[in-house]
Amino acid sequence: MGPHLDQLGIKLFADGADLIGIAQLAADPRIKGFTTNPTLMRAAGVTDYRAFAHDLLKLVPTRPVCFEVFADDLPTMADQAREIASWGENVFVKVPVSTTQGESCAPIVAALSREGVKLNVTAIMTIEQVTEVRDALAPDVAAIVSVFAGRIADTGRDPVPHMAQAVEILRERPKAELLWASPRELLNLFHADSVGCHIITMTPDLLKKLSVVGHDLDTFSRETVAMFRTDALAAGYDIPLSATRKPRRFAAVAG
Repeated sequence: MGPHLDQLGIKLFADGADLIGIAQLAADPRIKGFTTNPTLMRAAGVTDYRAFAHDLLKLVPTRPVCFEVFADDLPTMADQAREIASWGENVFVKVPVSTTQGESCAPIVAALSREGVKLNVTAIMTIEQVTEVRDALAPDVAAIVSVFAGRIADTGRDPVPHMAQAVEILRERPKAELLWASPRELLNLFHADSVGCHIITMTPDLLKKLSVVGHDLDTFSRETVAMFRTDALAAGYDIPLSATRKPRRFAAVAG
């Protein structure tokens, strides 16, 4: 028997900045929240950050939505975070774990969390960073801790034991949820669930693959063969046989 989505306890968030796509995903009850970032927004052609955010919040008025600060000094980051938090009760403010110069953002994480700002601390890679963030978060305020498991995997390291350790570290903050960020394949959904991650965020391309979870592999094989043939015919490909090469019949080979 193949895997089943119904057996998973992890929450699915959608990652992107295309409002049309977000509207479609908002109609899917399996999607429990949304994340975005300045890179995705720029790629989607967003020019007005505030206007985009308010348009998105009209589409998603109750489920968690994460918007990111982009300042590179702690005081301005904190000011941006407070402003973003004011946009909606369901907003989680994404604050990076450090500045571009490597200065820890733990001081503003601590201050904002204790003010009641719901944070998504992002771009985390190391276990030491997870511990530092845990210690900075207020125990009674909801938060998300985003560890970029996909980028960890890109370095040749197995992110699964890494994330399992992060789950244990965060047990002291029951209101903080661990998010598996930057998944590279749909199998990461099952990896994240198996170690107890609370959330995984996935791009629309990966979310489309949910439809083949548990699909019969023999059927999938034939469908793949058919896809290759259909595309070859649609492209008009031809392999003319040389004049000296005659077509041959293939006889069945006894096993």
